[in-house]
Amino acid sequence: LSGSIRFEGRDISNQSPRRIVHAGIAHCPEERKIWPDLSVLDHLELGAIASGGLRSGGNLAEVFTLFPILKERQRQNVGTMSGGQQQMVAIARALMARPKLLMLDEPSLGLAPKVIEEVLAAIRRVHEAGTAILLVEQNATLALAVASRVYVIENGLVTRDGSAATLRDDPAIRAAYLGF
Repeated sequence: LSGSIRFEGRDISNQSPRRIVHAGIAHCPEERKIWPDLSVLDHLELGAIASGGLRSGGNLAEVFTLFPILKERQRQNVGTMSGGQQQMVAIARALMARPKLLMLDEPSLGLAPKVIEEVLAAIRRVHEAGTAILLVEQNATLALAVASRVYVIENGLVTRDGSAATLRDDPAIRAAYLGF
């Protein structure tokens, strides 16, 4: 395999994670990858430090506005929180770096429908505020609801791509991924 990864015109293929974060990219991994014995605030501070420091208090006010439950529970160890709250911590931790591009890997995985709606609303607000979102999501309904451009990947190959509206109306996509 060969190729490169470019961001804002620069090749970042062989850059360290620290340099990638400094370039403006943050990642919220599948299955959250939280430290259960650290508090919410500890996680958020780690996200800010990864980008070079807390920068005037970091992004705390913004992430607490996005996820009010985290402000209420900022001293709570994350391992004692629900899966949905842990997902909010993981997303908020990535946002603390003030990324230009936020990569989200399966943010709805294992979450209750009500929590999925909250996370989806937060993703929309982050995008509306100017952050680009790269979403990897198996929940096709969610992906099509939040995305502007969609790539369907089957067995490692892009088999379809287009606007979310176009793919949402495509009979083959509807039958294969949306169940109607």
